[in-house]
Amino acid sequence: MTDKIALITGANKGIGLEIARGLGKAGVTVLVGARSPERGEAAVGTLRAEGHKAEFVRIDVTDAETIAAAAQVVEEVHGRLDILVNNAAVLNRQEGWVVTETPVAAVRDTYETNVFGVIAVTNAFVPLLERSAEPRIVNVSSEVGSFEMMTNPDSPYYMLKGVGYQASKAALNAVTIAYSKHFAGTAFKVNAVNPGYCATDLNGHAGHRTPEQGSRAAIRMALIGADGPTGTFESEEGPHPW
Repeated sequence: MTDKIALITGANKGIGLEIARGLGKAGVTVLVGARSPERGEAAVGTLRAEGHKAEFVRIDVTDAETIAAAAQVVEEVHGRLDILVNNAAVLNRQEGWVVTETPVAAVRDTYETNVFGVIAVTNAFVPLLERSAEPRIVNVSSEVGSFEMMTNPDSPYYMLKGVGYQASKAALNAVTIAYSKHFAGTAFKVNAVNPGYCATDLNGHAGHRTPEQGSRAAIRMALIGADGPTGTFESEEGPHPW
């Protein structure tokens, strides 16, 4: 794994930082994608102090200019990308839980990062991924985006009624399937992962899982070999229902 290069968006904290740490332990050079240079460089400093190969790449997944600039930096420095982990995500709390009162602007804001940002970043980095012998794309989704979890009365998420975040993660799953079909028959492996309900800034640290636990599925799918799956939705334990 010592020659692999991975970009993780939203990697300066939480699950993203733990994904970077886990890939670093596997010998991967991790590119810490973050909007803030201060926070990104701080995360890189932490990873390097632990002995990992890490570099900061400024990228705002909602800003086309920073995405293009990030792709140019990776091309100039590394010439390719082996692993792309689309981890950056937001939850606009103005969305609320009453569907009929949901501000469309709040949902649009969530989609800008959780869906449109993933498409924009993926498309920008595909040319670099195509130069890899084993290109991997991992989209960090959520179990709340699972239609099985939404519609099963026995699911702990059955009563969730938000229309923005849940729908954005369901859309991300559909995006994952679309890309996996596009790259069918190639060396690309494109998968979505469910980290579980982790204690992060996104939920006010209310989750019962740690970010490290939440990173495990993404790390596993980022490192799968040529015989690994594509077009799947995975949790730490294995396949998760769509």
